[in-house]
Amino acid sequence: MRIGIIGLPSSGKTTVFNALTRGHVETAAFSTGRMEVHTAVVPVPDERVDRLAAMYKPRKTTYAQVQYKDIAGLTKGIGQSGGLAGPLLNEIAQNDALLHVVRGFYNPQVPHPEGSVDPVRDVVLLENELILNDMVILSNRLERLTQRLGKGGNPREVEAARAEHALVQRLLAHLEAEKPLRDLELTPDEEKALRGFNLLSQKPMLIVLNTDDDADERSADVLAPFAGPRRRVMALRGRLEAELAQMEPDEAAVFLADFGIAEPGLHRVIRESYRLLRVHSFFTVGEEEVRAWTVPIGATALDAAATVHTDMAKGFIRAEVVHYDDLIAAGSMAEARKHATWRLEGKDYVVRDGDIIHIRFAV
Repeated sequence: MRIGIIGLPSSGKTTVFNALTRGHVETAAFSTGRMEVHTAVVPVPDERVDRLAAMYKPRKTTYAQVQYKDIAGLTKGIGQSGGLAGPLLNEIAQNDALLHVVRGFYNPQVPHPEGSVDPVRDVVLLENELILNDMVILSNRLERLTQRLGKGGNPREVEAARAEHALVQRLLAHLEAEKPLRDLELTPDEEKALRGFNLLSQKPMLIVLNTDDDADERSADVLAPFAGPRRRVMALRGRLEAELAQMEPDEAAVFLADFGIAEPGLHRVIRESYRLLRVHSFFTVGEEEVRAWTVPIGATALDAAATVHTDMAKGFIRAEVVHYDDLIAAGSMAEARKHATWRLEGKDYVVRDGDIIHIRFAV
């Protein structure tokens, strides 16, 4: 799972990046004006993995992972004049979702580029930059499709061009109404047709309001109107969380209690990201390794096999399945078998969050 962190200058993107990744990237009161990108891979905290590791005592324990990318360079007007520059566009486009850091803190030593702190204005401003960028891309594509249709030729190719022409027109009409493409219902075939376009406003987005130290989670209520199926909203005390990320576990626990923080921000951000991207985890266990894997909600046992190794999918026979809760209740895999909570499933079995799966296969 790859998540790109974007936002206006001085919104605290790098502070949030440090909070999420336990990083030490230097922050500054002013943008350097350069396109800087910082990347870190973070293990997904999961108590179920810890419990399974304690049960199996494997040689290796592997958590699911999230890659965070702190992407600088988004300023007002950047989506105009031909859209985002190639390198910057590529850095943003290759992510599965975007984490938009919105400034909600006051600091006279770090001036806001727009002159005041206004989270609603900033969300609209950056979203419009993504919309403008997509309009440039789609307008260019529409022009090429119009030229293609004027030449005639192979009927099948003409029909495909005509269908794409109609789709692009619909997308442009939506964008011209200042609405991001993630709010537009598309068929699976339409989604597939758009994969190579690098349309930024189509990406799922988690809006994180970066607040003052004394704020609480209700601070994000001001941005509630922006929430939707593919856009979620939450608040984070970025500076406080960045300090927390540098502490040892015992010290961090005291810190959390003192400031009334129920859990580290990383946990909440990852949970919201999973919901946004509609993914969840299954596990493989054994003496060699206990490991968490991430798959889309609705994935089948065959999809799970392919996630572990393509050979498993090619030679799939059956999946041995027991749910984490049932295994813990039974106390061991042997007991789970006795209680009939362990079972054999076929390739069309839909994986549940927390399933423990062993693939039987032959190559």
